[in-house]
Amino acid sequence: MSTPGTLHPPPPAPDLPATGTAPAPRRRKRRRTWRQAVRRDWQLYSLAVLPLLFFLIFRYLPMLGNVIAFRRFEPGGSIFGERWVGLRYVRMFLNDPSFWEAFTNTLVLGALTLLFCFPLPIVLALLLNEIRTRKLKQFVQSVSYLPHFLSIVIVAAMVMQLVSVDGTVNQLVQAAGGEPVPFLQRPEWFRTIYVSSEVWQTVGWGTILYLAALTTVDDNLYEAARIDGANRWRQTWHVTLPGIRPTMVTLLILNIGTFMAVGFEKILLLYNPLTYPTADVISTYLFRMGFGSSNFSYAAAIGLFEAVIGLTLVLSANLIARRTVGTSLW
Repeated sequence: MSTPGTLHPPPPAPDLPATGTAPAPRRRKRRRTWRQAVRRDWQLYSLAVLPLLFFLIFRYLPMLGNVIAFRRFEPGGSIFGERWVGLRYVRMFLNDPSFWEAFTNTLVLGALTLLFCFPLPIVLALLLNEIRTRKLKQFVQSVSYLPHFLSIVIVAAMVMQLVSVDGTVNQLVQAAGGEPVPFLQRPEWFRTIYVSSEVWQTVGWGTILYLAALTTVDDNLYEAARIDGANRWRQTWHVTLPGIRPTMVTLLILNIGTFMAVGFEKILLLYNPLTYPTADVISTYLFRMGFGSSNFSYAAAIGLFEAVIGLTLVLSANLIARRTVGTSLW
């Protein structure tokens, strides 16, 4: 209760925006449906039709034929086999010593190819990146990646001519006072010949990818490293390699994905029964069993086994890369 003469403050004014109107509610942006996206950008999506059809017809539809790995297939009968046999063909190749010999050769050749063909393009790209003479750099780069465009048949023919008994390699051996060596008939020489030809044919092409990745490395990082006193080796280790790490991881995962399908065409052209102990791999063994012996169900079981291992390797490599270096394909 107020006493006479007491002044009371006016009641507080309600909080209003400066414009004197209540704020309008924010309108939520409607998410565009896939139909609206296709209708808007149909020209771009149409470019993907042919690649999708290619993969559908030549990659995914043939996978239905894997069912004959569990069914007895007879030439002239149903393309999906005549009757179910379960895991009979799987047990057959698991108990076949020839299969395990081919499996071992596949692992050895795949490991050697990965060991030499993966890091060498990185080394060559780093060396070419240090060359300051433009013409010399272009010449070395052109000479190194031209073998990639040669047909496998041409490459195999060149290798056979080089290492034949009267070929260039044996002529150098004779000039040094040695005896000619039948390299293509010696099992112990096949892996060296194959890996060497793979290095010669693929290193230059891989170098192009890494040279393109090197152009994305920020020059300011090199300047900061030089200010901190880092030499060229330190700059390469702490700036260049981390800068191209996503490309390295991507190519490593892709190479691991083709680990089991090691050089089928080249091996098929270069090997012979004398070099089977070290040259016969799963893909060539599968080819002989399927087309040579007409045992298509047995070959399908081996091919399915190879595909499962390849898928496992890709998924494992991607998971390890994502958890260790933070870069992966998906």
